[in-house]
Amino acid sequence: MENQSALPRARRKHRSLAQELVTELSERIRSGQLKRGDKLPTESAIMEEQGVSRTVVREAISRLQASGLVETRHGIGTFVLDTPSPSGFRIDPATIVTLRDVLAILELRISLEVESAGLAAQRRTDEQLLAMRKALDALNESASHASDAVSSDFQFHLQIALSTGNRYFTDIMTHLGTSIIPRTRVNSARLAHDDHQRYMTRLSREHEEIYDAIARQDSDAARAAMRLHLTNSRERLRHAHEEAESQQA
Repeated sequence: MENQSALPRARRKHRSLAQELVTELSERIRSGQLKRGDKLPTESAIMEEQGVSRTVVREAISRLQASGLVETRHGIGTFVLDTPSPSGFRIDPATIVTLRDVLAILELRISLEVESAGLAAQRRTDEQLLAMRKALDALNESASHASDAVSSDFQFHLQIALSTGNRYFTDIMTHLGTSIIPRTRVNSARLAHDDHQRYMTRLSREHEEIYDAIARQDSDAARAAMRLHLTNSRERLRHAHEEAESQQA
């Protein structure tokens, strides 16, 4: 269902245009004006309604994606994923703005997802394994489209959480949303001093090792593969953070 109704035009000048647009669209989702599965207005429609540039619209959509509120399907449009609860645990993606913040999220993910992978290896069903496989295939196919790749990457990790059979793993991952994927915040390939294709190839290999361990129900190997994957991401970003600080000094 596509909801093309006009958005409010009122603006608070002390906030960025992109953040104001995020606030307006988020409120429409929370209030139920835009429901799960609804398609957002097109970029051009939002530009005309709000009197903002395409850059502002794309930045706002990117922030909504990081919040886990919407997903963009390449060539189709952007769709509402869910209506967030007004209360409960949530990390505001707007606060994840520096390399230090992204590193902190990765530390949290290591503590959470290493055990998640081990439990998934013990408990996953054939159907859940198939869902992981589909997410990996989608990630490989969408590698050239950043937003699609982030969504598929998150889906792979979310499917692992679902396979634990422990709803709290799933709840935390869902609340964190796609903001847990470093590529929503930084150009990971550039920070790794690598070209995009080589970076994605290495990322794919790390994901495949996690998948293979879960497929053969090897809990220790699944934990080790997940720890290696997330630690590699953390170390690439940590080196970049130290390099940036030394340049500033």
